[in-house]
Amino acid sequence: MEFKWRHRLTVWLLYTILMLNGVRSWTGEIHGRVVCDVCADSSIGPEDHVLTGAEVAVLCITKSGEVLNYQAFTNSNGIYTVAETMPESERWDACLARPISSFNSHCTHLGDGSSGVKFGYNHPSGYSYAVRPFVYRPAIAPAYCM
Repeated sequence: MEFKWRHRLTVWLLYTILMLNGVRSWTGEIHGRVVCDVCADSSIGPEDHVLTGAEVAVLCITKSGEVLNYQAFTNSNGIYTVAETMPESERWDACLARPISSFNSHCTHLGDGSSGVKFGYNHPSGYSYAVRPFVYRPAIAPAYCM
């Protein structure tokens, strides 16, 4: 809870500083979820669970061509978030989100189709983009999955 409060305060302060300098600011957010597909059946069921502490990288190119690299970790709900406030002229143009690692000892193999997601970011300030879930699987599915 404190992280969210601190993050919102930081965004607000940056927004205020930019506005005082006459620069029109823009805020964007990217979020997604990381899940363990326990039975490796490519569907989310009651046996599956979110992964806490999974690492995700988000690479964005701004309208001016600058490359920004973000690192995020999932929270207890398996959700990662990347947010940025910057001048409107420097806003994100396109991004790539990709999973880096799962720190869950039983669920470490990246599932099919989870290598990364490229997307254009053309949302107005204050909106967010939801990336489809990244999926990890165990090396060997438990016997009850068979």
